[in-house]
Formats: sequence, C-alpha cells, structure tokens
Amino acid sequence: MAQLVVVSFRLGVTDGVSIEAAKWIDALRSLGHRVRTIAGGGVADLIMPELAIRSVRAPDVEALVGSLADADLVIVENMASLPLNVAARDALYRALEGRRAILRHHDLAWQRESSIDNEAPRNGPLWRHVTINELSRRELLARGVKAETIRNSFDCSPPRGRRARARLALGVADQRLLLFPTRAIPRKNIEGALRLAASLGATLWLLGPPEDGYEATLRQLIADSPARIISRLPEGLDIDDAYAACDLVVMPSTWEGFGNPVLESVTHRRPLAVYPYPVLEEISAFGFRFFGLDDVGSIAKFLDEPDEDLLEHNAAVAREHFNVADLPARLAALLETLDVN
Repeated sequence: MAQLVVVSFRLGVTDGVSIEAAKWIDALRSLGHRVRTIAGGGVADLIMPELAIRSVRAPDVEALVGSLADADLVIVENMASLPLNVAARDALYRALEGRRAILRHHDLAWQRESSIDNEAPRNGPLWRHVTINELSRRELLARGVKAETIRNSFDCSPPRGRRARARLALGVADQRLLLFPTRAIPRKNIEGALRLAASLGATLWLLGPPEDGYEATLRQLIADSPARIISRLPEGLDIDDAYAACDLVVMPSTWEGFGNPVLESVTHRRPLAVYPYPVLEEISAFGFRFFGLDDVGSIAKFLDEPDEDLLEHNAAVAREHFNVADLPARLAALLETLDVN
C-alpha cells in the first residue's frame, strides 16, 4: 500500500476543510494506505508554521521537499485554491514538481469577495484536480483546469444527541430553538437568521464565534434584534447534542463552498431553512425538501405539526448520494487513475 501525505494551511480543527480532510484520511486508511499530515497550524504529524494562513515567513522549499520525500502521493487541501498564503502555495507548487498529487478545491479565489489574487490553480502532468461541487468544476474548466467532482460526504447514522440535557443546559424549556451552526462572518448572513427567529418568536442559538473582525457588527445586530440569542456550546455538550436540541436549523449564508450543516441537519433529522446560495441549487437538485428562509408560514406550520415523512425523505436522499460509507470506493477509483495502489 502507498504512503500518502495530506498538506493544508491547517488541519485537525473545526473548519470545513479540516473536517472534510479528516474524512478522506479515514477513508484512505480504511483502504490500507499510510497517511501522514503536514499543516501550518492546528493538529498534524508535522507543523510547519510557514504554511499557516497569512504567515509572514516564507517557507523553506528544500525543507518542504524533504518532508514529502517518502510520499507516493500528496493530497493538497485548498492550498492551491485560495490565496491565504501565496508564498506557501508557490513553495508547494515547486515541491510538487515531478510528484503525483491531488489538488482538492473547497472554494476558489474568485468566489471570495475579499480575494486580491484570482489566479487559477496550476496544472501539472502528474496532478489531478478535485472539486467539492460542480460549480467550481465548471469554473475551473473555463480557466483551462480539468477537475473531477467528489462532493462532501456524511455519516448518515450519526450519534443520537441528548435533547433534554442540552435544552436544560441552555435554559430554553419549551421555547422554539433555532440553531445557527456556523461561525459568524459577513457571508453567513446572520441578519437573515435573526429576522426568522424574531418572526417565529424563537430563540436563536449561535453555535460558532464571530471571526474576521465581525465582533462589533455582531454585537450591534444582537442588540437591535428582538429575538432572544444564545451563544456558544455549553461545556459537556457536542454537535450531536446541538442538533438534537434544536427545532430548526437555519443556514442563511449567501455563499458556501458546500455548506456542511445542510447535510448535517438532514442526517440528524432536523428541518432546515436556507437562503438560496449558488451551490445549494445543485445539492437541492438531488431531491431534498428544504424551507426558504422567508417562508415563515410554512416553517411555523411544520414546527407546530412536524412532518416525519419529510425528514425521512431527506435522510434517504442523503444515504443514497452523500454517504461517507461510499467514500473509500470513490477514492480508490481516483487513486487508480494516478497508478497509486
């Protein structure tokens, strides 16, 4: 079996790239491959701080080459996709020359309004590009980069959360509870979640912290909202408890590279209210039934009279098309095209 190395700006934490990289690592190990990890931050077998997001120190290319010396294949998680550390990206390109590699793209530079560098990922004779959605695959192809889409995958039988314990810890009793299961940054459109909570007379639970300088804006939005707001995850609870505790998941984002909470809400048998961000269209095309963020009447009716058939329908669609149990076979086929076995 092969020695594989996964490289990213950061690994082993709670951002979407780290979570999805961990699923690939588990799947590859289940196929018998050895996997090492290298990252600029987080948790990895080798931490190289020069690879971290916005590091001001240029990486040592020779050290990077040495760290990949035993690799039969290098899997690059988003480092060629976003210009979060251009020096690290360019050093990695040099280190990958003559090597087999998979460049996995969770989102792309031109898809971020704040990006100042819209360079397309580069091609190499021994490289394969993988996107997590068809929108990115098409946009890459238009820029001369051929890619394959392997969508994010999910545990379709997640642990059953502790609803009563979580609601007691939150102090919500019999109140309607909406879960906003992501960090708070501008594109997450927390204003939409606050409006829905106010319209339903519900409590809004902000699970993730504000980032990217959004703290002051978030404080003002909360101060101006009539809705009750709860922040963070109480000690002793986990994400499964959070989904179990809520009555509705709300995803008002205007942009997501994928949007993992969409499928997580489905696998945890929770209804979902969403804003129609671009990639949601191709996810919904598989047959999911979601509520629009402004469809307050239908949402209120569901909360009063839950429709278990809708929840089971969504869960069945997820099992058929987004099941993490199918990931090893998909990756085995991809590796075969690179002559890695």
